[in-house]
Amino acid sequence: MMHDFTVLDIVRDALLITLKISMPILLAGVVVGLVISIFQSVTQIQDQALTFVPKIVVMILAAIVLIPWIVERLVQFTQEMFVLM
Repeated sequence: MMHDFTVLDIVRDALLITLKISMPILLAGVVVGLVISIFQSVTQIQDQALTFVPKIVVMILAAIVLIPWIVERLVQFTQEMFVLM
């Protein structure tokens, strides 16, 4: 039977792995958004599609590139969970 502390540790680890996996993808979106915002400020173009579409494309590409790393982290986490039980 699991103790409360073990369950809390598992939830904490799951949240941390979620943050680690999502951080590079979100960071790519933030960087592209910043670059586009600077471009819009310089050129005074205020089109909403100009900010949305490139961010989505870059985040999808980042996710595709990072799939092997993401799978490796999730497999590691899953193996740790099976060892724990």
